Amino acid sequence: MIFAAGLGTRLKPLTDALPKALVPVCGKPLIEHVARKLFVSGIKEAVVNIHYFADKIEQWIEAQEWLTSDGAEVENGKMHVSISDERARLLETGGAVLHARRHLEGCGSFLIHNVDILSDCDIQWFASKVRSDALATLLVSKRTTSRFLLFSPEEMRLVGWMNTDTGDFKVVSDNVVPAECRKLAFSGIHILSDKVLALMEEYAKSRGLDTEDPDGARFAIMNFYMWAAARYPIYGVEAENLEFIDVGKLEALKPAEEFVKCHGG
Repeated sequence: MIFAAGLGTRLKPLTDALPKALVPVCGKPLIEHVARKLFVSGIKEAVVNIHYFADKIEQWIEAQEWLTSDGAEVENGKMHVSISDERARLLETGGAVLHARRHLEGCGSFLIHNVDILSDCDIQWFASKVRSDALATLLVSKRTTSRFLLFSPEEMRLVGWMNTDTGDFKVVSDNVVPAECRKLAFSGIHILSDKVLALMEEYAKSRGLDTEDPDGARFAIMNFYMWAAARYPIYGVEAENLEFIDVGKLEALKPAEEFVKCHGG
């Protein structure tokens, strides 16, 4: 699943006329860089959520000869793309997954990739690190940031998060001591068991959200992870020397172009 519904406010004025997913880097939109990376990694089916300038994303998908969309015949050698429509309401990351349930249920596991993330992560390597008992597996790395996820030092189980600028933190139990945890930055790339879907519904209901609302329930996936990690194993996988660019703001566009040129995109 490619998260492509965001407003892209930090990329204005570019996103005054187009969605973040279609912001070009080296002449190709961000969504193409991400989708092609997944495709060459062996992923043949994808879900894309849409909200802001939704029509333009749909039009771009329909114009790609290497993609097929819902309603079109599935063809060998092409990636099939299903649309999860969030035009009525932006659902945040957790709500977006639950809203896409009909596309994801029964697949066993699925990968999520933010549309504005470029990296040299080997997707097949990452998938090979997923443990059989994992509810979710998060790709993390050592990176300069103020926001970190906290992991148990032995098992690399998710046990909390912290913001080193503000001093804020949250842990899944009173037994967790942040100073004793491994602090790593999240990449926006994760692999989830489809068992999360039933748990997300349980979580949403526990927060008083209407899971029967056809427009969807709105919640952040990291809040869900903190709730679920108290009961289920959510692991981190550290990618050493990960080259990573969050193309969420204007000043990241030039480094993103250099990254793409260096990696042959």
